[in-house]
Amino acid sequence: MKNAAFLLVLFFQFVGAQELALVKQDGKFGYLAKSGEFAIKPTFKEAESFSDGLAGVQENGKWGFIDPSGKWIIEPSFSKVKFFDSGVCIVEKDKQWVYINKKGEVLKVPSSDKLFDFEGGVAFIRQNNKVGLINPKGEIVLQPTYDIIKPFDGDFARVKNNDKWGIIDKKGKLVVNTEYDEIGDFFKNTTWARKGENFGLVTANNFTAIEGVDKIWDFNTEDNTFARKGGKIGFIDLKGNWIIEPKFKKVKAFYKNLAPVDENGKWGYVNVKGEYVIQPTYDDAEVFGPDGLAPVKEKKWGFIDVAGKLVIPTKYDITAASLTSMFKKTDKGFINGLARVKSGDQWGFIKTNGEVLGGKWFKNAELFKK
Repeated sequence: MKNAAFLLVLFFQFVGAQELALVKQDGKFGYLAKSGEFAIKPTFKEAESFSDGLAGVQENGKWGFIDPSGKWIIEPSFSKVKFFDSGVCIVEKDKQWVYINKKGEVLKVPSSDKLFDFEGGVAFIRQNNKVGLINPKGEIVLQPTYDIIKPFDGDFARVKNNDKWGIIDKKGKLVVNTEYDEIGDFFKNTTWARKGENFGLVTANNFTAIEGVDKIWDFNTEDNTFARKGGKIGFIDLKGNWIIEPKFKKVKAFYKNLAPVDENGKWGYVNVKGEYVIQPTYDDAEVFGPDGLAPVKEKKWGFIDVAGKLVIPTKYDITAASLTSMFKKTDKGFINGLARVKSGDQWGFIKTNGEVLGGKWFKNAELFKK
């Protein structure tokens, strides 16, 4: 008996933890598991991707929320819904937008000119044209202080006051002073910024200009980024030193020591010394992913490995399906062994060996989420 109860607990933990993809088939929405089988068969007229363990779905013209087993957690009673984050979601009921918890209970929060989605444990509040932060308990983390707060990237967000930009953390603490005309995302205690006509890096709240640079892009996952000087683009490290002198027309970010670059309209990949590892032969190219594959384009998209071998033929489209706007970043490559691709007018998922997941294609499909 105890073993049966233990297995039941494990089952529900597995169901709750698995990632599911929102897909559309025969005019109905359902959810695909990574096994290639339906976790929840397409029965819904409208639905959203999973977030924070719940997904908004519509039944008989009203929205509610289901868990990954398809069980109703919050019965359909709302005219519109957003997505859960940190246990909180914005919904519309009786022509009024409110916050609810996972029990469907309306939460009390400080007054705000507009309700903003929770993202990563905080949400904006706006009072008298100033913006601050609240936590999921409805407590004010940061009094409305800034003219603009941009969405958080990890634990940090850009803020603006009096036409000057800085950066805060999720506690509202200023980590980069609001004294810059432009500013980038925060990465390892560093960001790029523009002060007057000078572009440079801010490290530990100290600005160092980089001579001749007129644009710097955000750091991504590596300890380098790209910058433009004299109309050409090269790569700099976290200290602002050139690791590859500006010589390219277009580039994209490094991942595991390989970066896509454009030379005379063709894309290839260079190492951190600026040497070609994969010659520029493609019409377009994207950054390598953790699975060791990168999307490349020859009229259509396929995938190469780090040696430059074409392992999946160039016969797909990879543009975002865009069923929902809740996810700000679009991943075009492989994520945990699967890539979303389009063939003709149908969407599906392929494995790293090129096999189509479950042999299934859909009218539309979103990324796997939980």
